[in-house]
Amino acid sequence: MGLIRILMGCVLKGQSMTEHTLQQKLIAEFIGTLFLTYTVCLTAGWGSSGDTHAGFAIAATLMAMIYSLGYISGAHFNPAVTIGIWIRGSCEKSEVTPYIATQVVAGGFGALLSGYTYTGEYSRGSLETASLLGNSEIHEVLLAEFLFTFALVYVILNVATSEATSGNPYYGAAIASVVFAGAITVGEVSMASFNPAVTVSLITVGKLSIAQSWMHFAPQLTAGVLAALAFNKTNE
Repeated sequence: MGLIRILMGCVLKGQSMTEHTLQQKLIAEFIGTLFLTYTVCLTAGWGSSGDTHAGFAIAATLMAMIYSLGYISGAHFNPAVTIGIWIRGSCEKSEVTPYIATQVVAGGFGALLSGYTYTGEYSRGSLETASLLGNSEIHEVLLAEFLFTFALVYVILNVATSEATSGNPYYGAAIASVVFAGAITVGEVSMASFNPAVTVSLITVGKLSIAQSWMHFAPQLTAGVLAALAFNKTNE
């Protein structure tokens, strides 16, 4: 069966998690997404990391949550990932909507908690809403979010769902590395979300405007679909 079959739950093709109920999986998804978005908002939103690049904390949190919760829910923490894993054939259709809803709600809670943590009083007005077009063109934002979301989902499918890499101990590090690389590379271009739940948290905390959020959601969701199709094509 391999270690990954044990660890990743609703991830391997044709396998569903029998050891854990849907409720348990959703709790795991909520916790993992909550801590991920909480860290994103504190570091990239409120600037709590100071001169240290936010990508370090974000990638470390993601990796920790993947290794600690992967055996319960598959550690998606990202609607684009959930969609990609479903298209790949490694997640039940009945779990897709509950997973995504849980991730989005957790993103909102992560944002709210970050505000209370860093300022003592949550206030949308205390953060200046950033414009994605301040230093970037629309096509640059779309391309940055698409490429790194594609890379993230494609890496996840290869290191955490493929029989060829079953049993590897590095899947969490590989996944977190994509987020870290993306944060450093295009953070100044698109805010380096690569995750609709993270985008929701940035909107909630007041860092990203709703009017410009389509420049995140559209490329992220498209990338999740295409990454899964690319994986299926290269693993026929």
